[in-house]
Amino acid sequence: MIDFGPIVRFGLLLLRPGMLVVAGPAFGGAYAPPLVKVGLTVFLALTLVPVVALPADGAGPGLTVLAMREVLVGLALAMGLRALVAAAEFAGHLSGFQVGFTYASLVDPQTGARNNVLSALYGSLALLVVFLLDVHHDFLRALAYSFEALPVGAGGAVDASVGAVVARMLGLVFVVGVQLAAPVVVVLLVVEVSLGLLSRAAPTLNIMVQGFPIRILVGLSALAATLRVVPAVVRSAAPHAVEIGAQLGLAFR
Repeated sequence: MIDFGPIVRFGLLLLRPGMLVVAGPAFGGAYAPPLVKVGLTVFLALTLVPVVALPADGAGPGLTVLAMREVLVGLALAMGLRALVAAAEFAGHLSGFQVGFTYASLVDPQTGARNNVLSALYGSLALLVVFLLDVHHDFLRALAYSFEALPVGAGGAVDASVGAVVARMLGLVFVVGVQLAAPVVVVLLVVEVSLGLLSRAAPTLNIMVQGFPIRILVGLSALAATLRVVPAVVRSAAPHAVEIGAQLGLAFR
């Protein structure tokens, strides 16, 4: 008779890193080939086998609960990284809306959503900063430490702090996004006020038509002058993203 216990236990070990690979932008996300994601998941699981204590009995009616807990913990870690990149994309949405690039929105291959050009630019730049600063290594270390804090097969309850941690994650997206987009938004607000005053002084001018290239010219100039601050803001927010992802994972005890 074949003993499927080791296969089931290894399958449980695959779930937590698998969710980090599937949902984390730096590890593949939605745009990496499936074979790459499967290979990376198996590789991470094999590296964790010597240091992770697996339950002796992986079968039984509680297997579904154990699997769901592993999925939620891995997804929580991935959401920390996803929030960091989403904050940069949110900044691109704000800047692109003010500049007028929302008219040329496209389907972003990283998320599958309709993002404007600046949103894709900010998101890609944030992802490059993640690799340059080895932030993805911090999430891998958090994944390894999660097996010590949350062993496979133990627990199964959801802590009441999950709502507060999710609120902090959304706050990180909003605060970092506003920090990145604030220079462009403020400059274009001054342009809008100036165009409004000009339309009052010269009513014969067609501000709706003539103001569009002015917004683009000033907006791109402000963007070029302030784009260099994106790596610094992402670097300062990266430790908070790792901490929030770890705290969200700890909520699934």
